[in-house]
Amino acid sequence: MTNSPEIFGVDPSEIFPFELDSFQLDAIVALDLGKSVVVCAPTGSGKTLVGEYAIHRALERNRRVFYTTPLKALSNQKFRDFRNQFGQDAVGLLTGDVSINRDAPIVVMTTEIFRNMLYGTAIGETGTSMMGVESVILDECHYMNDRQRGTVWEESIIYCPPEIQLVGLSATVANSDQLTDWINQIHGPTELIYSDFRPVPLEFSFANPLGLFPLLDETGKKINPALKAAKGGKHRPRGANPRGEKRPEAPAISFVVSKLAQKQMLPAIYFIFSRRGCDRAMEDMSTLSLVTPEEAAILREQVDAFVERNPEIARTNQLDAIVRGVASHHAGLLPAWKGFVEELFQQGLVKVVFATETLAAGINMPARTTVISSLSKRTDSGHRLLNGSEFLQMAGRAGRRGMDKVGYVLTVQSPYEGSRESVKLATGGADPLVSQFTPSYGMVLNLLQVHTLEKVKELIERSFAQYLASFALKPQREEVDRIVTELETLRQRVGAVDWKLLAQYEKLQDRQREEKRLLKTLQLQAGEAQAQELVLMLPYALAGTALMLKGNSIKVPLPISAVLVTKLSGPGQLPYLLCLSRDNRWYIASVADVVQLRPDVPRLEAVDRLPIPDDLVPRPGQSRKGDENSALIASKVPNLDYDEAIAPEVYAQLQRMQGVQAQIDNHPVHQWGDRAKILKAQRRIELLEDELKDRNSKMGHQSQRHWNDFLGLVELLQEFDALDGLQPTELGQAIAAIRGDNELWLGLAVMSGELDELDPHNLAAVCAALVTEVSRPDSWSRYALSEPVIETIEALRPLRRRLFQRQRRQDVMIPIWLEEDLVSIVEQWALETEWTELCRNTSLDEGDIVRMLRRTLDLLSQIPYVPHASRILKDNAVRAVQLIDRFPINETLE
Repeated sequence: MTNSPEIFGVDPSEIFPFELDSFQLDAIVALDLGKSVVVCAPTGSGKTLVGEYAIHRALERNRRVFYTTPLKALSNQKFRDFRNQFGQDAVGLLTGDVSINRDAPIVVMTTEIFRNMLYGTAIGETGTSMMGVESVILDECHYMNDRQRGTVWEESIIYCPPEIQLVGLSATVANSDQLTDWINQIHGPTELIYSDFRPVPLEFSFANPLGLFPLLDETGKKINPALKAAKGGKHRPRGANPRGEKRPEAPAISFVVSKLAQKQMLPAIYFIFSRRGCDRAMEDMSTLSLVTPEEAAILREQVDAFVERNPEIARTNQLDAIVRGVASHHAGLLPAWKGFVEELFQQGLVKVVFATETLAAGINMPARTTVISSLSKRTDSGHRLLNGSEFLQMAGRAGRRGMDKVGYVLTVQSPYEGSRESVKLATGGADPLVSQFTPSYGMVLNLLQVHTLEKVKELIERSFAQYLASFALKPQREEVDRIVTELETLRQRVGAVDWKLLAQYEKLQDRQREEKRLLKTLQLQAGEAQAQELVLMLPYALAGTALMLKGNSIKVPLPISAVLVTKLSGPGQLPYLLCLSRDNRWYIASVADVVQLRPDVPRLEAVDRLPIPDDLVPRPGQSRKGDENSALIASKVPNLDYDEAIAPEVYAQLQRMQGVQAQIDNHPVHQWGDRAKILKAQRRIELLEDELKDRNSKMGHQSQRHWNDFLGLVELLQEFDALDGLQPTELGQAIAAIRGDNELWLGLAVMSGELDELDPHNLAAVCAALVTEVSRPDSWSRYALSEPVIETIEALRPLRRRLFQRQRRQDVMIPIWLEEDLVSIVEQWALETEWTELCRNTSLDEGDIVRMLRRTLDLLSQIPYVPHASRILKDNAVRAVQLIDRFPINETLE
């Protein structure tokens, strides 16, 4: 849909002096129809324009807009951009430790601040409400994938009032349709605006020590044939070094940059995944200047002016490089310096910035070329290849709209990855968004302050995680439905069955099987005893002795009556037996074929005169029909009864079996003609019921995972008296007003009384201990902690230990920081130590010091708004904020 939206909103042609792309017009139409939108398009394609339209429209209607970003640095940049665009009075900023013009019609904020507003905790903290807000712009919406921050985005979307339009701006993701459908279900009518068009197309190249080469063939889908046979093109596991094969070398950074300069491919962002790597790369460029004399002069002028304004943060190695058009950009640098580098890059004066991956996350620094130095990176879970979204996020920085016809993406040969891995990433798609939704102590308390447990469960079940789980469990649910249908059919089939009678019949069947088993055992025992007896008796048996035959050699259905005629020589000690049966057949039998020997029956003496056939081979099993002579004798062979010689215990068991069989034959169930089918159906029912129970249990565990986590946190909060049943106590209300990694721990510490009597500089150090992550083993500070700080930290340790034990018992993995080694830096800064002096006395990078101080400042700035906290603690926190919040910790944004 590309019809004009001016009927419902503002005419875009009056706002934007250029022709809009179709996806931008489609998004504007959807907004003016009252829908929320998810704009999913490549980096640099103009998504932000949709957000700007929403701002213009709100201003035209005297309404307000919130513009949220995932990063404080990005919020600061948007704040500056919007002030230039809409005027200073129209724009405000909220980033936790900074609050400027909070009631402005346009308020830029971090997504976390917006989430806290929805909880209600930020109202007293910032004085800003949701009154008059028409739309909320969620920039960099794909940050839902971020392991640490992703849950904030989900909570913001779940709790946002349905009358507020959401404008989600996202880089390309594989499941944008699922994201849109989820928002449509939980928030209101939402339309997906998808575009894969790049206004500045990308061209992929590959660098090795021989130079720069096209990465793809003419189709743009396969590897350039010239690279296919290149050495090192095939991936090998890290550390692998096949015997006789040398690892491929990576080209020198200066070589790559000089090639970029020769091919007119600057300015470039050169991504290197470590701070030290960025700084080393900058130092390696010490002999190379990328700027003209005129540009060098402008750079010196601007650098001198910056240093004059901020003499304490001048870094010699950075200054030498930047006047040659080279800079680095990473978390170890001061934010003010990074902002200065960004300004110079945007002016086209800095030609190459060596940056870590964080630069790709939304900062407005487009370049003609992006260089990705490695296709793998180190993570918390080990070394791994980049995924598709990470690669596209960096690659997307290439190509400046309105300035470049093509954006260049250059991947670089490394000892571990080559052209094949580059092609896989360049031709692959983005990854799908996954949910990072995670209940926290703050979430539990804030929700229980205003909702019943049933309502809270409903809210938790509205998460994107639950939505995705419903898709993942769809095959399981379909199988459960199939099982239920089959069970219903089977139960109808056997519905009229008298199961009590059937159970009785089954017991009789089981008993008969047991009786048969016992008979077999008794027969085996009796047979063994009889065999031993026969072995002893046969040597003394005379011709004419009556016996019965049946065995492996004499294969007959029932034992036959016969008489012994003579014994023949056998291969061993036992002879073969020549016998004549009652039916006038001659048999040669082995001792094992004799099942009964009857010396008690009168001997048939007539056999003594009987001619022995000479055509029988003396081998067990041989037999033939007798003649007239033998017939007369055969007729006199006694008709023996096998049962007469049966062992008494075997006979008794046979009688028992016959009795049980009679009960079976006379049982009503025995007359059922389809009882086998009934029994089979019943066994199938039992199997299906077990399977159904197992599947439902597993599905319940998967689908209720977040709710179970929530309830686990409820139990912990009850144990620490933050909840009385489901009602937050005074302690719980205090914890609910705090944001951080572990709100319960922060609240317990703040409300413990241990911090109340600390002087402001001591309080700052203790707060730093509560929010600073465990330091690296090689980090150090020359400053010693004061005694009050040490005593307070020691006083908090038992409480931390108890919380750690309770969390571990509940399998809760939320960190509980209490860092002691480096917080002396915070104490010294609060004592007004000079910045340069502070930096000389620690191994930390300046950016790390700023981050630690800002995290401390964030907690201190919350304490004055914590209900039920002591007045003296609140006053000291205000004073501590004043001591810490000075340049370069604060930022000049006015």
